[in-house]
Amino acid sequence: MNKVILMGRLTRDPEVRYSQGESALAIARYTLAVDRRFQKNSDQSADFISCVAFGRSAEFAEKYLNQGTKICITGRIQTGRYTNKDGVKVYTTEVVVEDQEFAESKNAASAGGADFSGGSSRPTPSAASGDGFMSIPEGIEDELPFQ
Repeated sequence: MNKVILMGRLTRDPEVRYSQGESALAIARYTLAVDRRFQKNSDQSADFISCVAFGRSAEFAEKYLNQGTKICITGRIQTGRYTNKDGVKVYTTEVVVEDQEFAESKNAASAGGADFSGGSSRPTPSAASGDGFMSIPEGIEDELPFQ
């Protein structure tokens, strides 16, 4: 199975091109900066993942995504190779985007915070206690998938 799930911020605005021919297909390329879960020596580190979206997904990226937007994508890893003009073989790895969605509200993005609530009663990162875990709001025990 080849399935990738990533959450990160765009490092720049998506680059969108259209294929040639009668039925032009939109192709969007962008790079996601994905924070690493564990850092050595308290250094902030991230991986920069190349992504490509086609068709409607590419048109969505062109219209709604820009540098700094936090998104969550699902897709598959695709590798390739080609020979450049100097005769050197170049190997590529990128994620072909199958689905993409916003990972924070527009207000949180402009404020620089992370608000995952989307207007619902779900806990937000600001509700985290000192131990790094989010506190569960009162009265939603029946909605939890586990007890």
